[in-house]
Amino acid sequence: MSRGIGYLVAVAIVAGSGGLAAYLVSLAPEPERSEPPLQIPYAQTAPVVAGSGAITVYGAGTVRPSAEIDIAAQVSGRVVWMEPGFQSGGRVEAGQTIFRIEDSDFLNRVQEAEVDIEARRAELAVIEEEAAFARTEFEKYSRLRLEAGSTSVGQAGPLALREPQLKAAQAALDRDEVRLAAAKLALSRTEVRSPFDGYVLEESLEAGQLVAAGQAVGRLFAADAVEVVVPLSDATAALIPGLWKLRAGNADRRVAARVVARYGDGSYAWKGYVDRAEVSLDERTRTIDVIVRVPDPFAPGTRVAGTDGSGGAPPLLVSKFVEVEIQGVAPESYFRVPRPALQPGNQIWVVDYDRRVRILSVRVLQRVNDEAIVIGALEEGQLVITGGVQLVTEGMLVQIEANLAQ
Repeated sequence: MSRGIGYLVAVAIVAGSGGLAAYLVSLAPEPERSEPPLQIPYAQTAPVVAGSGAITVYGAGTVRPSAEIDIAAQVSGRVVWMEPGFQSGGRVEAGQTIFRIEDSDFLNRVQEAEVDIEARRAELAVIEEEAAFARTEFEKYSRLRLEAGSTSVGQAGPLALREPQLKAAQAALDRDEVRLAAAKLALSRTEVRSPFDGYVLEESLEAGQLVAAGQAVGRLFAADAVEVVVPLSDATAALIPGLWKLRAGNADRRVAARVVARYGDGSYAWKGYVDRAEVSLDERTRTIDVIVRVPDPFAPGTRVAGTDGSGGAPPLLVSKFVEVEIQGVAPESYFRVPRPALQPGNQIWVVDYDRRVRILSVRVLQRVNDEAIVIGALEEGQLVITGGVQLVTEGMLVQIEANLAQ
């Protein structure tokens, strides 16, 4: 009996404790409820810069000679003298003798042809006298016939007047004069001269060496100008004003350009111009080759960066890889934006003053280093997103730095 009472007491205590706890919980105040804060992404931005003036078209290429030829003799013989400066890297001037071939045989041929001409002239003189005598005799004969009352005198034949002999002698003289001219021409070719001012690219000639006609013994390239082949996309080439109206060597229509090359710790520049463009695309790169011509390339360049080396300013070296800046078109309105601001599909994400995003489509004129030049409905100083967000929607709210938003 006492054990049953103990169970009842325990149950009562537990039930009372639970009821008391429920009552106390019901008396506690309700906690305040609040909406979770909005998750507004942070966007990195940069201002739009309005462009002015001509757009610079940037490219790069390798320097090549404007003219390059093989040096070869036109007659065979032994080399008896060569210009000391005719060595790799040496300079020669237009008309300067590069080497001479032994000319004894050629002089003999000239003298022989001159002797033959003198003989032919003597033969021609004799035949001319004979022809003149024959004509005089025929005229005398004709007068005598007329005086004798003859009504028909007749005509003298060409053979009687020595006309065939006269033509043959004249032809022989003409032939020997041609032989003399050929002999003199061959003699003049024993001296090989430079066709233009240039530098020796390579040579393989020694005094005493036997050379054959047409055998190349060296290579020259012109010193008056060099060319730089600049491959450009068709979109970039379209920024060069009047490109397809340019004609090689036409000084009246020129588009200014500048060639910059690194040398040592410095960069040096030379003035040039766009000479022409190739009319076919490169098969591998599908680009247009624009030819920039640089006059007087072997004069020292103008330093544009760094310091001059101990050797001074260099010339524009052939086969040097260089950067090229071409004066392009000047649109009425264009803008410069950081390259990261360009999104796929040539779109730009603009942040308005209320920090909401607008998506604008632009036309990209050029991409240069970390900058892009575009045309579109932009404004000077307008903020464009350059990073921080991967995806936006029209009208989306973003966070930006306060000083940029003002």
